[in-house]
Amino acid sequence: MHKRIGPPVLVALGANLPFEGEAPSTTLKHALQALAKEGLTVLAVSRFYATPCFPAGSGPDYVNAAAVVSAGEESDATSFLATLHAVENRFGRVRNKRWGMRTLDLDLLAVGDSVLPDAATQDSWRALPPEAQVRATPDRLILPHPRLQDRAFVLVPLADVAPDWVHPRTGQTVRQMLDALPEADRAAVKPL
Repeated sequence: MHKRIGPPVLVALGANLPFEGEAPSTTLKHALQALAKEGLTVLAVSRFYATPCFPAGSGPDYVNAAAVVSAGEESDATSFLATLHAVENRFGRVRNKRWGMRTLDLDLLAVGDSVLPDAATQDSWRALPPEAQVRATPDRLILPHPRLQDRAFVLVPLADVAPDWVHPRTGQTVRQMLDALPEADRAAVKPL
């Protein structure tokens, strides 16, 4: 009997600081192995990309990637997020500054077409103006990730593994969201 696979889970991976003397690209490879050891099935992994630090000038450039994973039908978004945080912690992740430098960042982007906690809350966070994004931090899981459509460093790798995934609130595919970004943003994300 085959294990049933639940909805695709989209995860963004990033790092811009070494961990235990290893380069960020090595950390991402080890993080993917750690996800598998946690019982997640890694279905697809993008190429690795060099991307400018966000926000600009706040540290060394990042290595970014995206993955499609599954934990079967039994998992839920909260459990997935807890697993991602546990793996981040194993790789020295410290959460002392929002959008700060990090040894590993695993962002839960989407779980199939789930919208959490509800459509109105997701829409509100997605529409938040850039200056408010710096000050406001959600107190609960928002899915899809409310900044997903704004970030080339997420969408370029995601287009490698899930170009046809459709945002359940905007109706746009990953490819459409990526094409809507400025060319300069897309060009700044370079394959390693």
